[in-house]
Amino acid sequence: MNFRNLLTVKSIVTLVLTLVFAYLSIVGNVSAEQFLTIFTVIIGFYFGTQKAKDDYGKDDGTNTGP
Repeated sequence: MNFRNLLTVKSIVTLVLTLVFAYLSIVGNVSAEQFLTIFTVIIGFYFGTQKAKDDYGKDDGTNTGP
């Protein structure tokens, strides 16, 4: 992964949310359980959309379009 890929809006939002929830968890405003739930959703969304984007560009022989 190169630095330019980190500058997408989705990546910036993921990084900022991760930092914010880590900070809130450290200062005690968010419990560890809440942090884990939120962080799992954020990371799952990020990697899920990355995987979908990667899969969309691949031709596995099942495409029947023109």
